[in-house]
Amino acid sequence: MPLTLCQQRHLRALAHNLDPSVRVGAAGVTDGVIQAIEEALIARELIKVRLDADRGGRLELAGALTERTGAEVAQIIGRIVVLYRRAPDPARRRISAPG
Repeated sequence: MPLTLCQQRHLRALAHNLDPSVRVGAAGVTDGVIQAIEEALIARELIKVRLDADRGGRLELAGALTERTGAEVAQIIGRIVVLYRRAPDPARRRISAPG
């Protein structure tokens, strides 16, 4: 289910002070990148990913990341994509997105 504008705004505020935890390089969305993103999402639910691609390729990469990880895009700004995926286990949830 897509994030509402209120949820996106809340998640962007929480992500403001985060550093990118994964970098997608010239090789693109590889299995190793997906594994690193999966591990980061399990640990934190909200992460920043740095994309090293041209402007047109960033949207395609962000789409590929969301498709393969099941995460939602909270923000794309420049070369940074903020991804959010709610933890399936209520005991491991760290973020409660409003709305």
